[in-house]
Amino acid sequence: MSAEHNPLGWFEIPVTDMDRAVGFYERVLGLPLDMHEMGEERMAWFPSRPGEPGCAGALVMAQGYEPSLSGVVIYFTCPDIGETLEKVAEAGGKVLLERTGIGRYGFVGFLEDSEGNRSGLHSRE
Repeated sequence: MSAEHNPLGWFEIPVTDMDRAVGFYERVLGLPLDMHEMGEERMAWFPSRPGEPGCAGALVMAQGYEPSLSGVVIYFTCPDIGETLEKVAEAGGKVLLERTGIGRYGFVGFLEDSEGNRSGLHSRE
């Protein structure tokens, strides 16, 4: 592995109700998700551009995938954390931490999605 690239290549967020989870993330983040079936797995891919900075990922409904408030936290980059968090409750989630400063690194916020996963939001502003 080289330090010249982002070492993260893919993430998966466990869900128990794919339609509900897709509705939650599309409403809160304002992004379309692309549905895929891979054998028994149902996946909804977040938009990504090959060769661009950042990491691609998906919502996944499959055996062995269980939503959790503990464990790994995925941070979504968003232009306005406060505005994004305002959409969380009406989309079926909970705000766990309002927009909070982290010094020179910007701001974060935490939410619980419609499935019971904790996710983070990050913004430089």
